[in-house]
Amino acid sequence: MMRSLFAGVSGLKNHQTRMDVIGNNIANVNTVAFKASRVTFEDILSQTIEGARSPEAGGLGGVNPKQVGLGTAIGSIDTIFTAGSLQTTDNPTDFAIQGSGFFVVSDGEQNYYTRDGAMKTSADGALVNSNGYRLQGWMADSNGNIDTTQALQDIVIPVGTQMSPKATGNVGFEGNLDANAATGDSYFTSVQVYDSLGNVHNLTITFEKTANPNEWTWEATLDGSAPSSGGSGTLSFDPATGEVSSGGTGSATFTITGAEDLNLNLDFSILTQFGSPSTAYVASQDGYEAGSLDMVTTDSSGVITGIFTNGQSKPLAQIALATFSNPAGLLRVGGNLFQISNNSGLPSVGPAGSGGRGSIAVGALEMSNVDLAQEFTNMIVTQRGFQANSKVITTSDEMLQDLINIKR
Repeated sequence: MMRSLFAGVSGLKNHQTRMDVIGNNIANVNTVAFKASRVTFEDILSQTIEGARSPEAGGLGGVNPKQVGLGTAIGSIDTIFTAGSLQTTDNPTDFAIQGSGFFVVSDGEQNYYTRDGAMKTSADGALVNSNGYRLQGWMADSNGNIDTTQALQDIVIPVGTQMSPKATGNVGFEGNLDANAATGDSYFTSVQVYDSLGNVHNLTITFEKTANPNEWTWEATLDGSAPSSGGSGTLSFDPATGEVSSGGTGSATFTITGAEDLNLNLDFSILTQFGSPSTAYVASQDGYEAGSLDMVTTDSSGVITGIFTNGQSKPLAQIALATFSNPAGLLRVGGNLFQISNNSGLPSVGPAGSGGRGSIAVGALEMSNVDLAQEFTNMIVTQRGFQANSKVITTSDEMLQDLINIKR
């Protein structure tokens, strides 16, 4: 009877623990990226009344052991890392992981891991979570290059940062020059180009048909002025294909007051000469004026790109993700954060889209993976288990009372 009494006590205690876990799951049904837990039970070492006996040849058969269980114990409390549904927020600093990765955040002393991607921008431009922990990743260098093999850094959006101007160096042309143009007919096209200070200049290229039916000359001017060197040439076209056969590249150097000389490489190689009106135009030029950071965007690989007021864009940073060989071994430390433990394994840190880390959905958050229907079912089963164990205790007590009453 004493065994059954203490077995019932262990059942009550452990069913209460299971109810605590269920209650915590339900309480966090709307917690961003919350991962539900479950409780498993195991029996306690049994008391052996009589051991097993082997069968005898030509005699008695074997006898099984006689054991009485001593109750139940908590086998495990497991974290279930199935993915939650995504909720669209349209907030550009909300991120959700579609895969098995974790965001890495830091308090300045150590790293923590979370699936909660609700980030904000702090006064110093750092991306932080609701508790101020800084999101980790890699910052780009001045040229927009990101080295993901380097140590993790705080991701900081450099609000108000300036992009220096770039002088135009290459100008590319596309379109057609009319094969039916008469000798001496001319056609011109213009484009804005930039000097080393970001000042705008007007580049004009004038094409003129020569007496040769498959030849045009070209001449460049900048703001109406002739170049200091280069700036003219001849284009020849293949009569069979209408494509440039020679003279497809040229150059022009212009002296700029107060700035460096403007050295231009001109690419005419994909112009054509067909029997249709002239449409030659400047398809590309690689210069731009100075600009300031206007907005940022993030792609599925976690690359944060800055959009500048001069129309240019440049990578600023990349968000890091971590994976673990045993994520269920991570320790919960509150605030939607996890910490490594002796059985989680060390984090494998890298960019999204690699190593099974998953991709990043921007403008969305991962919802809790708590299944309310399952939790309510578990609650009913747990309640019945608790009631049954309490009945074992009261019945054992009644039996003890009857035993005491035998003396009377």
